[in-house]
Amino acid sequence: MQGYQITFFTQQGRRYQGKLLGEWLIHLAMQLGLRGATIVSAAEGFGQSGRLHSARFFDLADQPIEVQMMVTADQADELFLRVEAAGVEVFYVKTAVEYGVLGSPGT
Repeated sequence: MQGYQITFFTQQGRRYQGKLLGEWLIHLAMQLGLRGATIVSAAEGFGQSGRLHSARFFDLADQPIEVQMMVTADQADELFLRVEAAGVEVFYVKTAVEYGVLGSPGT
């Protein structure tokens, strides 16, 4: 299939409406009927502010995370509309990709 890989970049402890932002994005993906989404934890990184974010022993809330999902063009449009309507400010990358499934279920 032709579509997009959407990757959102945020921090582990960042919240939206009482939920961790990464979890909120995962639940949004489920509501939109996407086939999957993954949270990837990183050791260290920095964003547009230039401030370093890292996973420290005493404070994992600042740990950088990525939320990745593969979507069709229509799903990408709906996803961005919903994030925008929620008023969530989050950096993302949208990359054109080809994706699919190989093999048989259960192997």
